Amino acid sequence: MSAVGTGARRRWARRGDVVLRVLAAVPVGYAVASLWAMALARTLPGGPSEATIWATLIAFVVCAVAAMGAFAARSGVRAMAVLMLLGGIAAAIAWMAAGPVVAA
Repeated sequence: MSAVGTGARRRWARRGDVVLRVLAAVPVGYAVASLWAMALARTLPGGPSEATIWATLIAFVVCAVAAMGAFAARSGVRAMAVLMLLGGIAAAIAWMAAGPVVAA
């Protein structure tokens, strides 16, 4: 194996890692923030409109922290895994807080 081949592989691996981090930061970070907004809107005290406003404000912070965390992680795979875990936790909270379905 030549030294030229390994350099090209490293460049493509680095590019792939950057692409994975961008995907983790933008669409996945947005989805995680949306899930947290949904979970918080159902669980925060107060009226529905007040809880929704506070949940949306908190979700803006979550989205920014998710984007920063995606680029601060050791690897793109780790960033994606952490964001998926946080999204799963938020989805579980929102699902449990939904309550029973009542037929009309």
